[in-house]
Amino acid sequence: MVPFAGYSMPVQYAPGIMAEHLHTRAAAGLFDVSHMGQAELVGEGAAAALEKLTPADVQGLKPGRQRYGVLLNPQGGIVDDFMFSNMGDRLFLVVNASRKHVDLPLIESVLPAGVTLRALPDRALLALQGPGAVAALATLLPDVAALKFMGVWAGDGMIISRSGYTGEDGVEISVPAEAAAAFARKLLALPGVLPAGLGARDSLRLEAGLCLYGNDIDESTSPVEANLVWSIGKRRRMEWNFPGAETIRNQLDHGVTRLRVGIQPEGRQPARGHTPIQAGGATIGEITSGGFGPSVNAPVAMGYVAREHAADGTPLDLLVRGKGLPARVAPLPFHPHRYAR
Repeated sequence: MVPFAGYSMPVQYAPGIMAEHLHTRAAAGLFDVSHMGQAELVGEGAAAALEKLTPADVQGLKPGRQRYGVLLNPQGGIVDDFMFSNMGDRLFLVVNASRKHVDLPLIESVLPAGVTLRALPDRALLALQGPGAVAALATLLPDVAALKFMGVWAGDGMIISRSGYTGEDGVEISVPAEAAAAFARKLLALPGVLPAGLGARDSLRLEAGLCLYGNDIDESTSPVEANLVWSIGKRRRMEWNFPGAETIRNQLDHGVTRLRVGIQPEGRQPARGHTPIQAGGATIGEITSGGFGPSVNAPVAMGYVAREHAADGTPLDLLVRGKGLPARVAPLPFHPHRYAR
C-alpha cells in the first residue's frame, strides 16, 4: 500500500505486478479506483455549460453513452482529462483523483442558474477489466452483456460503463461506498477474477498508449501536442468557442513544435519518466511514461519529441544513467486495443 493523491492505494497484491498484468490480459482483473472523482451535473443546459470548458461534443452525446474529454485552460493546456456520460436526466462525470480539487470548482464557475454540480464522495468505483470481465459480471447482472464500448447502464444503485484504462474490454462500476466492499468480494468470487493494483494498471495503460495526467498531459500540453485531436468534436471545430480555441486552431493549421509519440527502447532496459531523448547528440524531448511491458515482453515508453523526429521508425537515443540507449519512435498502442465495438 502506498499514499496516492491523498488515498492509501494498493500497488500490487500477492501475485505481483507482472502476474496481475498478464491475468488481466487473459481473464479479468479487479481494480479499486475509488480515489477518482465522481460528480453529476443536473439541470436544463448542463451539457452546454460543460462545453464552456471542453472541446468535446457534450450536447451531441446520446442517452446511455459515455465519451472522453479534456478540460482546457485559456492557453489551450489540459487542466484534466475526464469521462462524461449522458444518463438522460443528468450528466455523470469521472475526473482524476489528483485534480478533483481543481476540476469541480472550475466546472462550478461556469454554471448558469438552474444547473447544479453535485460531487459524489459517497460512491466507490471498481474497474473490472479483461476479456473475461463482462461475461463474469453478466452472471450477476445479465443486462451488462448487451452494452457496447462506451455504453452505460444504471440500476440497483449502480452506474456501469463498458470502458476502462487498460486497452481491454471491461467495465467501470460506480457503486455506493457502503456496498463497495461486499460487491468487490462478490466479483472476486467469480471464476477468472483476481485483484490487481496500481502497478498493473500503469503497465496496462502504457502498453495501450493511454495518457496519465501529470505525466503525459498537464496544463502545459495541448490536445494537439498530446495527439488527442480526436477528442475535439467535429461541431466544436466549426464553432471554436472553447478555452484556448485560437491556440489550438493555429496548431492544427500550422503544426506544433513537439508531439507525444510511442518509443521502443532496444534491448531489455526500460527508460523511466524524465529520461532525456536525444537525436544526433542534441536533446529533442523527454520520456513522460516508461517501463517494462509484460504483454509485449519488452520495454515501452511514451514521450514528447520535436515534430521533425516524430515519424514512426525515427531513431533516437535515450540518456539513461549518462549513456545513450538506442530506441525508435513506435506506433501506439504497443498492444492492440480489444474494446467491444
